[in-house]
Amino acid sequence: MILVAESGSTKTDWRILGKEEHSFETIGLNPYFITSEDIKKELLPHTSLLTSEPIREVHFYGTGITDAQKGSIIQSGVQSILGENCHVYTYSDVIAAARSLFGNSNGIACILGTGSNSCYWDGTGISFQIPPLGFWLGDEGSGGHLGKSLVLAYLHKEMPLPIRSRFEEIYGAKDRLEILDHAYKQEKPNRYFAQYSMFLHQNQGDKWCKELILSSFHAFIEKYLIKYPQANSSAIGCVGSIAYHYSDLLGESLAHYGLKLSKVVQKPIDALCHFHRE
Repeated sequence: MILVAESGSTKTDWRILGKEEHSFETIGLNPYFITSEDIKKELLPHTSLLTSEPIREVHFYGTGITDAQKGSIIQSGVQSILGENCHVYTYSDVIAAARSLFGNSNGIACILGTGSNSCYWDGTGISFQIPPLGFWLGDEGSGGHLGKSLVLAYLHKEMPLPIRSRFEEIYGAKDRLEILDHAYKQEKPNRYFAQYSMFLHQNQGDKWCKELILSSFHAFIEKYLIKYPQANSSAIGCVGSIAYHYSDLLGESLAHYGLKLSKVVQKPIDALCHFHRE
């Protein structure tokens, strides 16, 4: 049997592929923030399912898998449950996006979820990439960037009064020190700010909110996509919750630059399972 996992900042989807398909979820397993022991603890409640029949391969796709050392954290944690005879292969989240969108074909694959990323996929690997810079230096077009932009507009008193009143009805009046604490002292500030992106989704019919959303997508396109030599000749696909829930505005933003959104996938796990079954 084969085990396929796709891990984001919030949760990890696991699928066991055999005669029957089984699935379960754990927290997001980013090797920058968790240890092999943490992975073992997350998998322990699912031991009976994982060991009912031998699993010969694990294909783990995830945020934070940037090199072999980070991949080895995942590998050790999984093998502590499945044994060292199980082969564990690790891949970055952008490869998950590329394979789920294009399989063995080529195209520009984008991630717009809590964070953002992109690459040109030639059908077998990444042949060109404008590297992502993470929450503080990048992540344009993501939930974290949208939420951060919204909160900054609130703190700078740039929101129109009706939007500000609606914001405070939902979240209460926000204090600068509270925001700074979450930004610089608490763990995972990207997830904290990303929660506010839901407000923009609920109010995207408002002109000011729509412009804020479009400005974030424009920034993603300008800093990344238009720099790809293949931008005007390749399919452009996106995965992630932001891409899915804002697909109309994302398509509008791409069209502003003469580009076209060819495909959107909310959750890559289904397409990844199909890829590995094939």
